[in-house]
Amino acid sequence: MPRGDKSAYTDKQKRQARHIEQAYRQEGLSEKTAEQRAWATVNKQDGGGKKSGSGRARHH
Repeated sequence: MPRGDKSAYTDKQKRQARHIEQAYRQEGLSEKTAEQRAWATVNKQDGGGKKSGSGRARHH
């Protein structure tokens, strides 16, 4: 999967990222910076894209 490919994310994660990005844009950030920060926030919250398999420990 190439860097920047968002196919591994759930619809919920994509919606969250769009919403966060819009908030950053309202603060006056550039589109690119807002998008980068939005996805970084989603990754920090959820640990990245879809994860499957039993026995995956939740680290919080």
